[in-house]
Amino acid sequence: MSTADGVSGTKRNDSPPLTELETAQILQSIRDSAAKPSSAVPADLALSLDLLRQQNGDQPRPTDESPDPASYYWDASTMAPLNPVSAAAIARLRTYKPPPFPTWERLPVSRRAAVLILLFADRRGDLRVVITMRATSLRNFSGHAAFPGGKADSLAESPYQIARREAWEEIGLPMDDSKIPQPFRIEPLCCLPCSLAKTEMAVRPCVAFLHAEDEPGKPKAMVDESMIPRLDAKEVAAVFSGPLHNFLKAKDEPREGETIPPGDWYDGYWHHWQTQPWRVHNFHVPINNQKVTKPRVRDGGQAVLADELEEEEDTIQRFLVWGLTGRMLVDTARIAYDEEPEFEHNDHYGDEGIIASLETKGRLPEKKKKEVGLDAIKDDVKDAKM
Repeated sequence: MSTADGVSGTKRNDSPPLTELETAQILQSIRDSAAKPSSAVPADLALSLDLLRQQNGDQPRPTDESPDPASYYWDASTMAPLNPVSAAAIARLRTYKPPPFPTWERLPVSRRAAVLILLFADRRGDLRVVITMRATSLRNFSGHAAFPGGKADSLAESPYQIARREAWEEIGLPMDDSKIPQPFRIEPLCCLPCSLAKTEMAVRPCVAFLHAEDEPGKPKAMVDESMIPRLDAKEVAAVFSGPLHNFLKAKDEPREGETIPPGDWYDGYWHHWQTQPWRVHNFHVPINNQKVTKPRVRDGGQAVLADELEEEEDTIQRFLVWGLTGRMLVDTARIAYDEEPEFEHNDHYGDEGIIASLETKGRLPEKKKKEVGLDAIKDDVKDAKM
């Protein structure tokens, strides 16, 4: 465990900037030693080299030369308008590899689940993450903030396929990339270590980046202004977003032109989960400075919660994000920004130690299916949602 005492944001870019000569020497050394992009080049160094090369006015190399490993990690021509901090964060996520977890392959389909942690850049170039408010008609975690996600349909589904399918069912994000409205596209970045849900399913977080390709002669398309409002909240009551870097902070991070609503950003506490100490993070995400997407067609509990949110829109200025979702947000931000949180937290990512222990003890068998019937099928579908 880590505590707030003696723990501060760890920033790895404290060394003095490279001189023009040093930059040229490093670039030449990389070009001489690598014919192909190599993951051995640290993302932070690659980002620094790219930025310095742009600042020094270096011309692009001829296309017949070997590709520059630096551009393998960060290429401004293919990214949304990211600022340098966000670009470095995306680079770290791209190169992150979770440790092997063979237990996943032994789990029955009813114990496998995945969620989509979908990132995008706002007008400042800061990363934000898409979050949903679950419909009250769902039996498990109704009315809670969560990522799009749910259980596997078959053993053949990969975690990313599970997450994308559920994102289509819940918020209308097309599973087929070719059907995503132009000029937007989704880039898979990485998977994080599995977490254990209260329903005793292993949940694999899949991180992806939603951004827009440049269209000649047209202004830059912004995800939060153009794409997010198109999403149809099918099985959720609302779709909103939170600032990714703020999930490492104990207080709201002020942003120019935005008003911080009353209330605290963070509080948390320790409790024991499967005999292990587990930090519960409660984030109170401001929604007063963003557009909250609500369902186009509503029924049942979904309509009730959505209507309540609309009636209280002038008074509700923060949504509570906590539990498993809060834990995954902290893990994602730690990896992305290479910083430790300002608050107490678990040192490890996910709950794979607990999951492996339960599987070894035979405590994660195939879940028994309910009796066949229309009502039973509906209940089964609701229970499957994370």
